[in-house]
Amino acid sequence: MLVLLPPSETKRPGGHGKPLDAASLALPALTAPRTRVIDALVALSADEESAARVLKLSARRLHEVADNAALRSAATLPAVDRYTGVLFDALDAGSLDAPARDWLAAHVLIHSAPFGPVGALDGIPAYRLAASTSLPGLPSLRRIWADAVTRAIRDAAPDFVLDVRSEAYAALGPVPVEVDSAYVRVVAEGPDGTVRALNHFNKKAKGELVRRLAQTRARIGSRSDLYDWARAAGFAVGEG
Repeated sequence: MLVLLPPSETKRPGGHGKPLDAASLALPALTAPRTRVIDALVALSADEESAARVLKLSARRLHEVADNAALRSAATLPAVDRYTGVLFDALDAGSLDAPARDWLAAHVLIHSAPFGPVGALDGIPAYRLAASTSLPGLPSLRRIWADAVTRAIRDAAPDFVLDVRSEAYAALGPVPVEVDSAYVRVVAEGPDGTVRALNHFNKKAKGELVRRLAQTRARIGSRSDLYDWARAAGFAVGEG
């Protein structure tokens, strides 16, 4: 099974790992588009005013321009530890034992805007770039990533893909139609049977789901396997 997670806008600063090596990240077929986006983001960061405008940064977030300027030289953290926010706080990867973190390394990709999908334990630096941002001199991120990511997932030949990404990041690399997959939406059912999408609790539930998968070192090869595992683990699942 392959699990696709979205990134988070909020990130831990600093790091202790070696500087970014784009060619060593998961899905090495994506090295060329990674290099294009990294180069464009570093070049943009040479002009703080322009970078702040393109990235829509407030005055208190201007330090993120320097983060982008240092993409190739800054210390790294495992991607699953770099990101913070509701989903990643619920996942709480830092508290998992070694076998559970090994499961994350083997099964989880986090879909970033500058690097594409990276392995959960791949080292990445702090950065600022959203899925909707248009970088000067490049086509849209969707045009850069979508087909390339879909091909890379196809070439990885997973038995089953659990897509936990937001719609914005799913658009940056749709799961190949020929691969068995499930897209996760978290909803609440009212007394009258109507369902509504959640926001904060949507992210929290997704983080808890992936944490449980890692803790149980789940072996899932199909949608039916997922349903069986989820019900046994206490998650209510259904089509729709």
